[in-house]
Amino acid sequence: MKILSRDIDRFGSGSVKMMATDSEDMWHAYNLITVDDFLRAVTIRKVQRTSVTGSSQAEKVRMTLSIRITSTEFDASSCELRVTGKNVEEHEAVKVGAFHTIELEPNRAFTLGKENWDSVALERLEEASDPTQNSDAAAVIMQEGLAHVCLLGKSMTILRARIEVNIPRKGQNAIFNRGKGMEKFFDSVMRAILQHVRFDIVKAIIIASPGFVNELFLKHMMTEASRKGIRVLL
Repeated sequence: MKILSRDIDRFGSGSVKMMATDSEDMWHAYNLITVDDFLRAVTIRKVQRTSVTGSSQAEKVRMTLSIRITSTEFDASSCELRVTGKNVEEHEAVKVGAFHTIELEPNRAFTLGKENWDSVALERLEEASDPTQNSDAAAVIMQEGLAHVCLLGKSMTILRARIEVNIPRKGQNAIFNRGKGMEKFFDSVMRAILQHVRFDIVKAIIIASPGFVNELFLKHMMTEASRKGIRVLL
């Protein structure tokens, strides 16, 4: 979640302008937005236009509205968050008190206002803006040539890296080439762990795989960490 601006007073009242960048951010937004909050964003609304002849025609108009929220609905499949409420600012096309639904989606900025940003909301906001700081466990899910490095947070699992390396299995010198391929693969996974895992926060790393791939990787990582003096892995 990108925090674009923040204006919260010492009493906990104020607003935060933010922009979701992916589906995980949209889930955070859904949990941040509650009934009676204020939402301001660019939206589309059908407006009736009357011509000089007296005929009317509906057209979609792009506008910025501020609403006091009455309900929310999150569609995980389309990653769309629908927020319904009453308009609170005078607009030439929308009366104060008229209901409107704002559809939020990734990469579209919005401003969320609360009369009281309590500790739960502030913690959620911090987690959304920096998901690594609330992930006290990590997981490496792997098989030969493919691995995913994830952070395990309080409310979700966050994929931080996908590593894919071709492992030779046939041809001349197949055994030698396979060994070199696995070594390259293990080195890539190890680099991803060092890059994405905050060892000052993460207390445990789970390494899982079919067969013995995880054990071979752990042995390789410990050997390399000892040889290179990488203390966080020892």
